[in-house]
Amino acid sequence: MMPSLARATLLATLLAPAASGLALAQATGDAVAPMLFDAKAAEVELIPQPFLPADQAELLKQVGVMQPYYGAIAISPDEGIMVEATVAAAGHHSTEAAAAAATSACDAKRKGATPCAVVALIRPKGWQATGFQLSSGATEAFGKDYTRIRRAKAFAISPSTGVWGIGKGKEAAAAAIEDCRTKLNPAPADCAVAIVD
Repeated sequence: MMPSLARATLLATLLAPAASGLALAQATGDAVAPMLFDAKAAEVELIPQPFLPADQAELLKQVGVMQPYYGAIAISPDEGIMVEATVAAAGHHSTEAAAAAATSACDAKRKGATPCAVVALIRPKGWQATGFQLSSGATEAFGKDYTRIRRAKAFAISPSTGVWGIGKGKEAAAAAIEDCRTKLNPAPADCAVAIVD
C-alpha cells in the first residue's frame, strides 16, 4: 500500500474534480495498482433501516455478495423486498454512483408513496478508502489487459456508469475515451481518462 500522505494526496487530486463535475485528474498505472482490490471478491455493508426486517436484510446481503462491486441495493420502504422495485445496481466505480443508479431505478418502479432507500452497499472484500476505485470489471481489465501494454497507454472510465475503455499508442487517451463510450448505448457522456502511462 502507498504511504498515507501519498494516498490522501492522490485521493484529493482524483476525487475533487469528479465531485465538482470537472474532468478526472490522471494517475499512472504504477500509482493506481497498489490501491486496487481483488476483482472477484465482494462484501456487503447493510445500512440499518427501520422498515427492513433482519431476515430480509440477511437475504439482501447474500444476494449482494454475488454482485460485482461497487454496488448498492435500494428498496421501496412501503413494499418490502420481493417486488420489482427492489434494485441492485452493480459494477460501478463507486458506491455513490451505484446508490444513485439503484435509487433512481427503484423510484421509477415503486408503487408505494415513500421514496426508495439504499439498504446495502457492495464493495471489494477488505475494502478501505485508498484514493482510487475501479469497478470489479475495470479492475480485472486493468490487471489483465492494461498492465500488459508496453507502449503509451490510457485507461478511461465513466464515473456515472461504471464502464471503462483502454487505448494504446500515440492517441491512447482519445482511443480509451472512445472505447469507453462504445460500451453502452446510449454512450456515456462522462468518459474521461483516469490512468495514463
